[in-house]
Amino acid sequence: AVALADAFPVSEVDATDITKEALEVASINVEHHNKQYQIALLESDLFAKIPAENQYDLIVSNPPYVDAEDMADLPDEFLHEPELALAAGQDGLDLVRKMLAQAADYLIEDGLIVIEVGNSEWAMRQNCYTVDFHWLTFQKGGTGIFALTAEQGRRYKDIFQQSIQN
Repeated sequence: AVALADAFPVSEVDATDITKEALEVASINVEHHNKQYQIALLESDLFAKIPAENQYDLIVSNPPYVDAEDMADLPDEFLHEPELALAAGQDGLDLVRKMLAQAADYLIEDGLIVIEVGNSEWAMRQNCYTVDFHWLTFQKGGTGIFALTAEQGRRYKDIFQQSIQN
């Protein structure tokens, strides 16, 4: 949120997290960068507490996306992190599915959502193979990040909702 507020100085940024502890850390960062008048911190489980009338140009998310196999094999340095911040079900996409099923409702007509799914990219490609995600590529490192337009979110909404139920 701080990086986005800094890159887009006339924007208003809503930053959400499910835990008060994470929001407390975010608050320190927001104040440190003098962005408290630009960033609103909201406690919410994805879109659960976001008013339906809130419409966004851009939604960016780095949700938990570690699958069950990787959770079982995590190196020691990751074990100090709360499991809630990492684990996202059998294939690492539990939260991403829920987010995609609702995202188009919160994006302006020509809005965009960008989500990092990391090592769960394979599962995203496999489970939603008919969705035309734009997978981002970087000059130096980094994979597993896709962009989806609001129009695509609306077009594929049924697929995303069905994937939650499966």
